[in-house]
Amino acid sequence: MACATFSLGGAATLRLNNGSSLHSSKHSACLFQAPFRSISALSYRASPNSHSSFNCFSLKSQPSFSIKAQITTTSAPAERVVVLVIGGGGREHALCHALKRSPSCDAVFCAPGNAGISNSDDATCISDLDISDSSAVVSFCRKWNVGLVVVGPEAPLVAGLVNDLNMAGIPAFGPTKEAAALEGSKNFMKSLCDKYGIPTAKYQTFTDPSAAKQYIKEQGVPIVIKADGLAAGKGVTVAMTLEEAYEAVDSMLVQAVFGSAGCRVIVEECLEGEEASFFALVDGENAVALESAQDHKRVGDGDTGPNTGGMGAYSPAPILTKELEDVVMKSIILPTVKGMAAEGCKFVGVLYAGLMIEKKSGLPKLIEYNVRFGDPECQVLMVRLESDLAQALLAACRGELSDVSLRWSPGSAMVVVMASNGYPGSYQKGTIIKNLDEAEHVAPSVKVFHAGTALDSEGNFIGVGGRVLGVTAQGRDLEEARDLAYQAVEQINWPGGFYRRDIGWRALPQKQFVTKN
Repeated sequence: MACATFSLGGAATLRLNNGSSLHSSKHSACLFQAPFRSISALSYRASPNSHSSFNCFSLKSQPSFSIKAQITTTSAPAERVVVLVIGGGGREHALCHALKRSPSCDAVFCAPGNAGISNSDDATCISDLDISDSSAVVSFCRKWNVGLVVVGPEAPLVAGLVNDLNMAGIPAFGPTKEAAALEGSKNFMKSLCDKYGIPTAKYQTFTDPSAAKQYIKEQGVPIVIKADGLAAGKGVTVAMTLEEAYEAVDSMLVQAVFGSAGCRVIVEECLEGEEASFFALVDGENAVALESAQDHKRVGDGDTGPNTGGMGAYSPAPILTKELEDVVMKSIILPTVKGMAAEGCKFVGVLYAGLMIEKKSGLPKLIEYNVRFGDPECQVLMVRLESDLAQALLAACRGELSDVSLRWSPGSAMVVVMASNGYPGSYQKGTIIKNLDEAEHVAPSVKVFHAGTALDSEGNFIGVGGRVLGVTAQGRDLEEARDLAYQAVEQINWPGGFYRRDIGWRALPQKQFVTKN
């Protein structure tokens, strides 16, 4: 296993199994060309640390955006960088995988990471680095000359990790605590939409359950009830009956099932149409669109059952034509970037817009914002990205996205999420997963990303989360990507897990995949 555990006191030399070393001294350039997996020995010596100051963005007069092309290069070689990825799920595994392939990236750390990230050689995991302790993260970055921190999950962003990294002069890709309110408070997001004319569903915000129920009765069903704060992707109820809507209100405002995240609820109209995910890198003034993707939120085939964090995704999403992408950038993304700057909390990071392409108008409306790469959408985006991810994210931190565009592989990619039986409700942990290598041997384009795995005492992979694996494949088209992904899924022996058998059903002819007996 490739996870490193060590204290953060003093400077250090990190000795790798291949005999190479990574130094934390201020004199070290920290250049390490080969990908590395595990740590065989650690030695420490006291030494003062130093780090140059860093400005996270520069001011530009007008926002700009780019849809496609290639990262521009100059005659000078790209800056070499050591990267720390914060998080330990499938999204972070995908980011590590893409960063490892970046020509300018010398080494990738992931904290805390997981067993699958370690075993895949995509990063060196730092399992005992407390990512909720900003001072510990800053100390680690200074010790190992980390030149870029990529924050994956929403919780550290909302807690202000990027603020503290910026204060320490460490480049960090992700929004500040203030800007992260776009995801941390749905009421904040909705208010911004109102103020800057961003199309979204009609809504009202409530703290009183009786008032919320009266509004629901007046509006009728179906209707959507959302917890205002972060609820791990579970704070949304699409109510088809009044009883279901009232129960959702009571669970949040009376029973407090989501704690402080549910002390205020947003009740909004239920839009009819097709959902899509739109991502853009943002540097505070400018935005660069990423490729489109489409998620599958419901747990069951045919989009049935409760909402989840996401049971699969594919990219590109046919529903998002180039014409619609332009509309999204001009009517949703850029007004958001300008509005955040005008409110005094410039947004730097990735904007993930959950959209509804309305059936009646064919135009996009904003459902919600996430302020980090989506999961599992990140998995399909990262396997398709051909540009240097490290340089693109550094450009965002420096306010230089106006000079950047991105190159993507042709064809399509699909990810099928394998989850523990019972998810999104209670589920059993510790069930053994076998034949993961066989899954990746289905085709060179297959990659299994780990979201919730660990190793037991006998070295077996076990499921320890709700969503556990993201089986991802690329193909010449979406049908080939789907076929390869499901062929890989069928290789995995995991009686304790399940998966949807219809990922991509909106874009492809109906085709069900039956688990082998």
